[in-house]
Amino acid sequence: KQWYQRRVAITAGNAECRIDNVEDYQRIVEAEWTILYDKLDKMVASGAKIILSKLPIGDVATQYFADRDIFCAGRVTFEDLNRTVKACGGTILTTVNDIRPVDMGLCELFEEVQIGNERFNLFKGCPKAKTCTLILRGGAEQFIDETERSLHDAIMIVRRALKNDSIVAGGGAIEMELSKELRNYAKTIHGKEQLLITAYAKALEIIPRQLCENAGFDSVTILNKLRQKHAQDCSGGKWMGMDISSEDIADNFIACVWEPSIVKRNALTAACEACCVILSIDETVKNPNSNYQAPNAMPGM
Repeated sequence: KQWYQRRVAITAGNAECRIDNVEDYQRIVEAEWTILYDKLDKMVASGAKIILSKLPIGDVATQYFADRDIFCAGRVTFEDLNRTVKACGGTILTTVNDIRPVDMGLCELFEEVQIGNERFNLFKGCPKAKTCTLILRGGAEQFIDETERSLHDAIMIVRRALKNDSIVAGGGAIEMELSKELRNYAKTIHGKEQLLITAYAKALEIIPRQLCENAGFDSVTILNKLRQKHAQDCSGGKWMGMDISSEDIADNFIACVWEPSIVKRNALTAACEACCVILSIDETVKNPNSNYQAPNAMPGM
């Protein structure tokens, strides 16, 4: 079909209805209530006991659900809705018509708990859940930030270890073993390269030394023990590192203190690249502080 010279009406989603008597207004109000209760009845008939909505839920609907022992929550963010769908199953519905059981999620336990000054809705026993939620509490904001950073680092390490199954012992064990190998290799080289390799081996000992200082241990004693163990030609000596629990050294591979080898490889590569960049700088330009003062105005001006 084709139309020529017709007027075009563009709407933005809002409707306007003009009435001139009370009876028409009453019929409109009754129609709105009928539509509202029809939607509420369909949601109750679906068998859902937990209703989440991205849009706000009015007081009438909230009381309607509460009378029928149904929990509802409005103004739920789209991110939380997606996470709930991934954990409990189902889909995000755009209409309440023809709600099927396959469209709804499932959880073994749902509870609303008070933690501190905030209330949380907890979904437990979700059939498709592959993640968990950690609630951090503390006395100060900086403690929470530090705890969050530590947890993030630990989670990323585990994630990296799952993707790369090659691991090495932590606690400074791999750095001391690399330092020993480089020192032995430097003895077979003539010339200035021996000094460079020896300096590189010495730099690797900074990691266990810093770990000792962070834990409050005597770094000199710990490093001497580590050098003595790694210098022995035994199979278990290469995994000897610092043990915080006993304030001594231990076989960290047996103690399950592991680190992905790709992390160590990337750290050494980044350190070498940073050194190369610094050594390639042959001149620096410094901007002196400007002490220039404008001359005073001429007398009489």
